[in-house]
Amino acid sequence: MRTETSAAPLIVFRTGFGLMMLLSIIRFWSNGWIDKLYLQPDFFFSYRYFEWVRPLGEWTYLLFALVAAAACCIMVGYRYRWATLLFFLGFTYIELMDKTTYLNHYYFISLLSLLLLFIPIPAGFGGVSAHHAPRTRAVYIDALRLFVAVVYFYAGLAKLNSDWLLHAQPLSIWLPAKYDTPLLGDLLQRRWVHYAFAWAGAAYDLLIPFLLLWRRTRVAAFVLVVVFHVLTRVLFPIGMFPYIMIVSALIFFGPEFHERIRARLAGWHQQFRERINARPTLPTGPGYVLEQWRLVPIALLLLFHLIFPFRYLMHPGELFWTENGYRFSWRVMLMEKAGLATFRIVDPSDNRSIVVDNRDYLSAFQEKQMSTQPDFILQFGHFLADEYRRRGIAQPRVYVDSYVALNGRLSQRYVDPGVDLVTIDRDDPVEEWLLPFNDTIYGL
Repeated sequence: MRTETSAAPLIVFRTGFGLMMLLSIIRFWSNGWIDKLYLQPDFFFSYRYFEWVRPLGEWTYLLFALVAAAACCIMVGYRYRWATLLFFLGFTYIELMDKTTYLNHYYFISLLSLLLLFIPIPAGFGGVSAHHAPRTRAVYIDALRLFVAVVYFYAGLAKLNSDWLLHAQPLSIWLPAKYDTPLLGDLLQRRWVHYAFAWAGAAYDLLIPFLLLWRRTRVAAFVLVVVFHVLTRVLFPIGMFPYIMIVSALIFFGPEFHERIRARLAGWHQQFRERINARPTLPTGPGYVLEQWRLVPIALLLLFHLIFPFRYLMHPGELFWTENGYRFSWRVMLMEKAGLATFRIVDPSDNRSIVVDNRDYLSAFQEKQMSTQPDFILQFGHFLADEYRRRGIAQPRVYVDSYVALNGRLSQRYVDPGVDLVTIDRDDPVEEWLLPFNDTIYGL
């Protein structure tokens, strides 16, 4: 049994997604971040199993240009399937080039573009009249709604921890620093405001998907979405993510709302209608069989989306300390970690010790990220071992003296200073060489 509905929500979503991605690439390029993040550094932190992904030198600019062109094609619905595939591959490659630049919304974009690859969305914008609007299956719209809802709800679940709710951390560190924010600067110094932001943020993430789904509260909920994300954009340097989430939240509105937007878009692009005429997305005969099989990767991807964030349950230790399973789990802005890591190379042949200047190999941003994350520290330690082998030390030993402060606590030793990092493999449990956390954080 197929439930047919207007394809307008998919067309509007595709258009908004393409526009946001195009603006993101333009913003990234115009700020000089391609050169700063991918051309200037000499060393890059790779993801496990993706060590082969590296910046392409000056060709990196071409990669960004191709991704921008793909985003533009997605926006207007030209060669949508191929454009989405190119965008997914190109953007994901960019995301994997250096682990230092990891952000939740980069992962969001990669996973969402992969989902869109399997969802049939009509080309162009259809006819100006609602009678010429293409049709689709409601399940595709529901898949996008579920995808966005999970991001919000899981972010809310992650906030149900004692640091966030009982100590308003790390907001109590970040908000007072925004004293120069117009109208809000004085309020942000008050302790009760930190708690209000923390509890309201958790409630927002947990409830907003349901408020958007319920027709009676949908408009008010969307106003809340706009206010929430604009406020977070003002207070925190999180780039285009707030705007991406605002646009994504439109998928919860009904077909009538999207029909008006689609018709307006079609009117603006009337001159292209002959070239990019929308086709029905519900074929009959053999095409219907192919469409049924399309639901399989969509279902598998959504299942992965639901399960993968909970992989941290397989690892012992405090998640915020070890970060085993922290990434790719929609844990948004839950930690403030500050650290210092000093590496020492020992030549066992004469017991000579060399203290490493991290800035000889890392940018300031890379060093900051490395000093608080175990996998970064281990990877950099192995890199230093290879570097000093090339300098003539046959069997270098690498030790690190490191301290980390988590969410306002006093700093404590992070890595066991007596462990030679060369002897530690990336598959070894982090608890074997990372010192235990001297506190308890309760929650999910």
